[in-house]
Amino acid sequence: MDGIAGNPRLSVWNDKNGANAPFSYGFFLLRKYPLDILVHLFYYNGMNPNKLVFPSILVICGAVIGLISLISSPRVTLASSSSSANSQSDITSLTGSLSRAYPESVLQWEELILESAQQYQLDPNFIAAVILQESGGNADAYSSSGAVGLMQVMPCDGIAQSFMCDGQPCFRNRPSMQELFDPAFNIAYGTRMLAGLIKKYGSQQEALYHYGPIDVGYRYADAVLSIYSNYQ
Repeated sequence: MDGIAGNPRLSVWNDKNGANAPFSYGFFLLRKYPLDILVHLFYYNGMNPNKLVFPSILVICGAVIGLISLISSPRVTLASSSSSANSQSDITSLTGSLSRAYPESVLQWEELILESAQQYQLDPNFIAAVILQESGGNADAYSSSGAVGLMQVMPCDGIAQSFMCDGQPCFRNRPSMQELFDPAFNIAYGTRMLAGLIKKYGSQQEALYHYGPIDVGYRYADAVLSIYSNYQ
């Protein structure tokens, strides 16, 4: 009986695939059952595997099998690319979309809000609620305490540099006013701050308590959360 045809382990490839894709069939057999094939070749042709030629043929067959594996390796790359695409889709699904209930003054920054929401994995509506509360969507907003831009971030210069903590300016490590007046930079920086505070304190309310003015208790946090709830 034929060693390959009579081996039930080598009959897993159906007749249709074998007929229509002979090369794929051969690759499949070489990769999956190399030992069965070698033994069949030796004995079918009356060869003695104990002869000196056996190691040489074994090395050659091994090289062929290795080459086939190398040729097939792009499949791994394709699977990896597909996995990356799925991960990107998951992040987009997680962050969601911006509610159309927000005023146009906030919606005009939608693209920037969505980019930062995706990067820091926050709900864009939460970011929009902070923007509406802080500046009403005005990128040129500048408060009496020195906070700048859409998300009213305290800079390292201007009025803000007069606030001292332990003998040094409290906001010495912050960006400059010029940087924070840029809408893209302001939203990205403010969102990063919020994401860090949520991670540190464990909730949106506590994060907002530490993000907003220090002398108003939870009123600021509650105001933002009210906007967030009403504009869903």
